[in-house]
Amino acid sequence: MTDILNRPTEKAASTQVTPPSTAPISAGDLVDKTAIVTGSNSGIGLECARQLLDRGLGKLILAVRDERRGAVARENLASGRSLKPDTIEVWHLDYSSYDSIRSFIKRAQGLEHLDIAVLNAAVYRIPRIILSTGHEEDIQVNYLSTALLTVLLLPILEAKRRSEDNPGRLTIVSSSVAAWSRFKPQDERPLLTSLDEPIGANAFDHHQQYCTSKLLGQLFLIELTRRVPPSVAIVNCVNPGLCYGSGLARDGRGTLLGFIVRFVFRIFGKSCVSGARSFVDAVVNHGEEVHGQYLDGGNPAQMAPVVYTADGERMAQSLWKETMGELSFAGVEDVIEALSV
Repeated sequence: MTDILNRPTEKAASTQVTPPSTAPISAGDLVDKTAIVTGSNSGIGLECARQLLDRGLGKLILAVRDERRGAVARENLASGRSLKPDTIEVWHLDYSSYDSIRSFIKRAQGLEHLDIAVLNAAVYRIPRIILSTGHEEDIQVNYLSTALLTVLLLPILEAKRRSEDNPGRLTIVSSSVAAWSRFKPQDERPLLTSLDEPIGANAFDHHQQYCTSKLLGQLFLIELTRRVPPSVAIVNCVNPGLCYGSGLARDGRGTLLGFIVRFVFRIFGKSCVSGARSFVDAVVNHGEEVHGQYLDGGNPAQMAPVVYTADGERMAQSLWKETMGELSFAGVEDVIEALSV
């Protein structure tokens, strides 16, 4: 087993920040840069796209499942700006489909440059839905598809960057609720299988499933950035916080539970504009010191407590092995090995 001391400690994550060896990106430097923002036809993703354009971004790819809504978002973002016709493009991307992700990656390989990727798309499903991939939707979208998209974007970010001393940035949406996950792997079952097929009557807890999907993302980030250096791309995850208007819990619309959730979001949440600033900060204001980090409020923060334990180490290794197996059709291990050299 990898020495647990080689993993980030809670103290280091919360109080120590290594001086950056890669400079932040100044606002003016975005003029010639290209960014992808997923889940960007509404909510936090739309506001993140807007803020990047406000900073002078040269080219924006809105990666969306619904291209019609994406076109509306493009018009919204372009309104009042003097932009070149191809500044904002709408590309189809459906996280529930591996084929869609691979088609998106093939298209991204044709970009002249790629400097920033914000992986904002996520779901919070109240009913239990098993997708054509065989996985429950929260686990598929929030974890497996995000992991696949992350790995396949890395060589593009490395190849399409504008200079050797300025690696691209890739930021993944995370959440503080990862710390609320009570998930415990079952020795006799693969980890992912136990999440797809809960045992016992009423075993599926939609909120716990969402929390666990975010925990898996944090465990994956640590394992990935142990293997892929920041010279390839600076990869991290961000907590945008509880934001009203994000549409995250839209399954509950028209129900008492949905009303309660929206009430809680509105009373205790912040605006999507505020949440989007967390993403923009992550891709603009930091360098290599945040590679592999969880950012909250613009600073490296503690991940879920289990991440720093021996149980978390075992879970991370099992998860990594299962994920590499699940995504083997896309050659992810070969991609990571090539980037590790």
